[in-house]
Amino acid sequence: LFRTSLRDDAIAALHGLAGTLDEARMVRLNAEAERTKNYTKAANLYFQNTAGSTILTGDESFWQKLARWTLRHLELAGFSLLLSIVTGIPLGIFASRGGATGNMILGFAGVMQTVPSLALLALLVPLPFFGISVRTAIAALFLYGLLPIVRNTASGLQDIPRSLRESAIALGLTPAARLWRIYLPMASRSILSGIKTSAVINIGTATLAALIGAGGYGEPILSGLNLNDHVTILEGAVPAALLALIVQWSFDLLDRILIPKGLRL
Repeated sequence: LFRTSLRDDAIAALHGLAGTLDEARMVRLNAEAERTKNYTKAANLYFQNTAGSTILTGDESFWQKLARWTLRHLELAGFSLLLSIVTGIPLGIFASRGGATGNMILGFAGVMQTVPSLALLALLVPLPFFGISVRTAIAALFLYGLLPIVRNTASGLQDIPRSLRESAIALGLTPAARLWRIYLPMASRSILSGIKTSAVINIGTATLAALIGAGGYGEPILSGLNLNDHVTILEGAVPAALLALIVQWSFDLLDRILIPKGLRL
C-alpha cells in the first residue's frame, strides 16, 4: 500500500520547515555527517531546537538578519578580545622583563599570529572540546589577537625612562605599587594601542568564523561566494568594514578620554 498524497498536518509541518536552514546550520550538519558518517544523526540535529540554534524563520527581513549577524559578530570579536586583554597584559608584563621567559612569550604570541587564520581554525576543529562550534572561533580569535597586546604592553613598559624607575624606587614604593601606580599608567597609551590593533584584527578575521558554522558577517559573505551573488557578499562585507571603522574611531576617542594629556604629546 502507498499514498499519493499527504495528510494536511504533514503538509503544514513541511511548510513550517521552509526557510529554516541557514548557512551556519548547513555547515554544522555537513561537518557532523562527514565526521561521523551517521547521516541519520546529522539529520536529527536539524530538528533539534537547541538553545544555541540559529534557525531562521522564512519571513525574516534583511534588517532582522543584519541584527543577528551583528550580534554574533560582536559576540565573537568581543569575547575573544576580552580574553586577549586578560591574558595578554599579564604576559606582556612578564615579557617586559626580558630574558628567556620574555623571548618565549613574545615568540609564542608571534607564532600564533604568523599561522594563517584559516589554518588556525582547521587545527583547532579536531581537538577535544572544540569541533565545529562558536568556542572554536573565539579560541582562534583569542590566540590571533594576543601578539599586539603582549608586544605593546612589553614595549610600553620597557620604554619607561630609567630615571623614573629610580625615582619610584627612591619613594619607597613596593614593586606592585610601582607597577600599578607608575609603570602601567605610563605605558597605558601603548597598551591601548595594542588593544585597538587586536580589536580591528578580530573584527576582520571573525568573518572566517562562518566557515565552521559560527555565524557573523561571514555568513552572507560565504553564501554569496557559493551562489556567485555579489549583493549577498556585500551584505556581509560592508557591515564588517563599517564595524571595523567604528571600532577604530571608538578607540581613538578612548585614547583622548582615558590617556592623560601629557602622555599624548
